[in-house]
Amino acid sequence: MTDQPTRWSQATVHPDMWTDPGDDPRDGATPDGELATLRDFLTNYRHTLRMKCEGLDAEQLARRSVPPSTMSLLGLVRHLAEVERDWRGWLGAGGPPPKLYGVRDGDFDGAIADQAVVDASYADLEREQAETDAALAAYEDLGERVGKDSVSIRELLVHRVEEYARHCGHADLLRECVDGRVGQ
Repeated sequence: MTDQPTRWSQATVHPDMWTDPGDDPRDGATPDGELATLRDFLTNYRHTLRMKCEGLDAEQLARRSVPPSTMSLLGLVRHLAEVERDWRGWLGAGGPPPKLYGVRDGDFDGAIADQAVVDASYADLEREQAETDAALAAYEDLGERVGKDSVSIRELLVHRVEEYARHCGHADLLRECVDGRVGQ
C-alpha cells in the first residue's frame, strides 16, 4: 500500500499530456518578432501555472507535497506575484517596492489552506502581472537599459519567462504528488 496517488491525465488523445491539443489554451500561431515571441512564451507559462492549479481545493493548493521543500502550488502563485512586483523595481532607480507578503519566504510560509487566502493570492498575481506588463509596455527598445543596475528590457523579459518556466516544472511535480495528475 502506498500513499502516492495514481498517475492520471485529463487527455484522451495523448494520455501522457495534461490536456488534449484541441483543448489547450496555449496552442496557437507562432508570433513574429522578438518581443511578440517573448510575450507569447510568458503568456503560455502563465496559462501553464493556472492549468497546474485548476480543479484543486484550498488544502490541495497549500499542500507541501514534496518534503522537505516548503513549496506548494499556492506558494508558487504567491511567489510569482511577489517576483512580478520585484521586477518592476528594476525599472527605476529606487529599487524594489515593499514585499507583498512581508518577510522573506512569506510567499510560501503564508500559503495556507484557506479559500480567502487562495482568492487573494490569485488576485495579487493578476494585479502584479498587469502592473508589470503595463510598466514594461512603455519600453519599445528591448536593448534599452534601465534602473540602478542598468539591466536591459530584454533581460527582464527573458528572466520573467525563465522564472515562470522553472516554477512550472516545480508545479508539475507538486501537482503529481497532490493527486497524480501528470502533464506535458
